[in-house]
Amino acid sequence: MTKPAALVPPQELGRSAVVANNTMNRERGLAGVNSYTRELGLDPLRRLTGRPAPSWLDLCSGEGRALREAASVLPSDAVLTGVDLVGPLVPAPAPPTVREVVASVATWTPVRTYDLITCVHGLHYVGDQVGLLARAASWLAPDGLLIAHFDPDSIRDADGSPAGRAAVAALRRAGFGYGPRHHRLTLRGGRAVRLPFRYLGADPAAGPNWTGQPAVASHYAPAD
Repeated sequence: MTKPAALVPPQELGRSAVVANNTMNRERGLAGVNSYTRELGLDPLRRLTGRPAPSWLDLCSGEGRALREAASVLPSDAVLTGVDLVGPLVPAPAPPTVREVVASVATWTPVRTYDLITCVHGLHYVGDQVGLLARAASWLAPDGLLIAHFDPDSIRDADGSPAGRAAVAALRRAGFGYGPRHHRLTLRGGRAVRLPFRYLGADPAAGPNWTGQPAVASHYAPAD
């Protein structure tokens, strides 16, 4: 029988070494070997170029390099928002179209919708991954695109047994697509989403995930 993990609440999770010190997305730029284009399988600029007042929300944005690079190409009415628990470690003035928010994505909420929402390897360090995905679905513009890395093996039942297949099935019923080869979760078009899970807590000692880096396991019970 699987031994139940010692689950921690959101405030404690944010202080854990795995979450606070992760470096998965800190230096990633827009294009090239270590880039958003490579990790997401699409060019964010191509997705945004030509749209009126293009908008991009990057969750777990690290140093914000990709947003800053995009700002140099996109028009002056673009809205580029990055949210990260730590934020840029060496602060430098951001371009006028870029807003860098230092906050937990677990509690932060935008005041607008976005054409593009990305989360590059950020869900690996979020406690309530399913809850964040449901919230982010409502942050999309009607023709917007959400794309994020998602590891079903990190979703567990209350007793620690795997619940990833149930999570993927529920997400697909809600309109999400999932590509297991690259661990990419996508959603096209903003909507209200309710998923049949009740968050119990997270295990920051779950160990490495498919990336080889230490990650968080998220534990759920069926929704009441």
